[in-house]
Amino acid sequence: MEKRTKKLIHLFHCAEAEELARKVAEQSDAIQLRSIAWRNFDDGFPNLFINDAHGIRGQHVAFLASFSSPAVIFEQISAIFALPKLFIASFTLVLPFFPTGSFERMEEEGDVATAFTMARILSMIPKSRGGPTSVVIYDIHALQERFYFGDDVLPCFESGIPLLLQRLRQLPDADNITIAFPDDGAWKRFHKQLQHFPMIVCAKVREGDKRIVRIKEGNPNGQHVVIVDDLVQSGGTLIECQKVLASQGAAKVSAYVTHGVFPKQSWKLFLQNNSKDLSNCFTYFWITDSCPLTAKAIADKPPFEVLSLASSIADALQI
Repeated sequence: MEKRTKKLIHLFHCAEAEELARKVAEQSDAIQLRSIAWRNFDDGFPNLFINDAHGIRGQHVAFLASFSSPAVIFEQISAIFALPKLFIASFTLVLPFFPTGSFERMEEEGDVATAFTMARILSMIPKSRGGPTSVVIYDIHALQERFYFGDDVLPCFESGIPLLLQRLRQLPDADNITIAFPDDGAWKRFHKQLQHFPMIVCAKVREGDKRIVRIKEGNPNGQHVVIVDDLVQSGGTLIECQKVLASQGAAKVSAYVTHGVFPKQSWKLFLQNNSKDLSNCFTYFWITDSCPLTAKAIADKPPFEVLSLASSIADALQI
């Protein structure tokens, strides 16, 4: 069977994602890095320039974005809306972490669904000569958010779980792994990709004025338990899960999240040298580089390990 020829991708990126973009380009000779001058006027508004704009005419183009804060979103949106208009053959937006909506609760009149707003903005990306923009997102937080996008873009939802599976197979105790989920939401999101492992499901229950993490299903005794979720913010829930799993006999407790958000450097709570009691430590804490600033900050700091999305993104660009 004849092997399909890979299409040449011209990959642009924001400043934060430069290291990840370079790793993506290293995966294939069919990916070439291109650059944008991320300048500002004196008033602070973007003064952007797409280098060699004529050189991408008729070419397949992609943009690797990182919406780490509202301050950097506007300049990237400006570039994202400009690229498809340069007579390119196709356009793919790779947004590994779709950040809005992780805290949203629509509980009363007046709550604003910012995830819906962001999805509507991205749904308005101009068409290229090849048609609608493809939008690649990893492990979106709320599953219903995939339905927020309009028909003028083609969302492609990928997962970081294959990276975790690859890493687990490399562990010396690979035959003694049990997967734990901090809540039913994480179980619903990931259990089908991890169904060949024994599983534990935790839940928060109310005791007086406090909400305490308890084991709802499964037995951690003697197991290397890996807690799996899509993202971490402060990390409080993961810490409580680790404590209850260790108290119920887990031999080791590790964690995996696709998106290590860690606002206000909350990752420092997990550093092994910050813990006086090693029984309260995570053996491993795996994240991906979907949040580039976090990945850079925790590099070479045990128990953290960064599993790069570079190979997965390179494959997604060929879809």
